[in-house]
Amino acid sequence: MSGEPYDPLRLCVYATVALLAWLFGPWAVLVFAALGFAGYVRARRAGLKRSKCVLRDTRLVLAYLGIVGIAALVGIGVQAAGWLG
Repeated sequence: MSGEPYDPLRLCVYATVALLAWLFGPWAVLVFAALGFAGYVRARRAGLKRSKCVLRDTRLVLAYLGIVGIAALVGIGVQAAGWLG
């Protein structure tokens, strides 16, 4: 054991991502999904087959991030329709 206390940095990161998603709505979700998708595409091309993500298989992670991106686009469309009508 190292003697250093546990640093819950991930919880701070999650809170920051949630705050950005709340402030910017589906636009933030789209940006994070696109960044994650691009990162996993690059990692998969470099040979990563199993991820530390809960889904493990990088193909599942890519499918998940693709669905999140599509949902964000739908959310943007719904939001725009609300502005117009």
